[in-house]
Amino acid sequence: MPTPTSFLHELVGCMSQGAAGNPTVAMIQAAFTHHQLPWRYINLEVAPADLPAAVHGALAMGFRGFNLSMPHKVAVIPLLAGLGESAKLIGAVNCVVRRDGAFVGENTDGKGFLTSLQTVIDPRGTNVVLFGAGGAARAIAIELALAGIRHLTIVNRAMDRGRGLVDALRAGTPTEVTFVPWSGNYVVPSDTQVLINATSIGLYAPEARVPVAVESLRPEMVVADVVFNPPNTRFLDEAAARGCTTLDGLGMLVNQGVIGVSYWTGVTPDAAVMRRALEQALGLAR
Repeated sequence: MPTPTSFLHELVGCMSQGAAGNPTVAMIQAAFTHHQLPWRYINLEVAPADLPAAVHGALAMGFRGFNLSMPHKVAVIPLLAGLGESAKLIGAVNCVVRRDGAFVGENTDGKGFLTSLQTVIDPRGTNVVLFGAGGAARAIAIELALAGIRHLTIVNRAMDRGRGLVDALRAGTPTEVTFVPWSGNYVVPSDTQVLINATSIGLYAPEARVPVAVESLRPEMVVADVVFNPPNTRFLDEAAARGCTTLDGLGMLVNQGVIGVSYWTGVTPDAAVMRRALEQALGLAR
């Protein structure tokens, strides 16, 4: 006899404010379809005051997990049963996984960036300069430190936040870390191997300029941007013109989605399928 069709799908999604603008649903659902997984990913508009009820409701309704975007990445922590290593060090959660009937928090932001970076360079033993000290920068800095970089320079306008990130890295990792206040066009040290813009400069603003002394960019550098729309930012265009190897923000977004799907389903999805779906959703497909 044929196996009865099940009309009950496994549920995951993303809780955020501004959920209508989150394109993650397109690439995650494409992965589920490609791998014939009976799962559904749903964008969920959740106000801060409603987050506890939303998390408890997701647990009661059998959600297998969910992503978190602004403004919930820190507020969700006391609502969870535990945290993974990266989430503990970063102090923020962007991916929740159901394990043994409870929700556990992970952070895939930095892992997604690291996976993307490893396609062009092995970061172990490298000197890295990181622009920014916010959520994305913090996640990337932690993962780079855990991956064994030699030295990290944090460049940020807000001194308190920059020094706070340096203190966290020194307390939790063996990496050498330096903080530099960001004033004017930053001159990139000549021994830098990886330069990363982990700020929002350029997001939906193709003419926005990252304040960097372009003449200090050298061809042997890898220059990366976390901005995913547009993927070819002015920062990356300037770096490419100087002969640098460049890495756009779409790779980070796709790879953190790959890690999330793997956490939830146990299946490692096809990253190429997910990237094509994301490009189509953003109107970037050729």
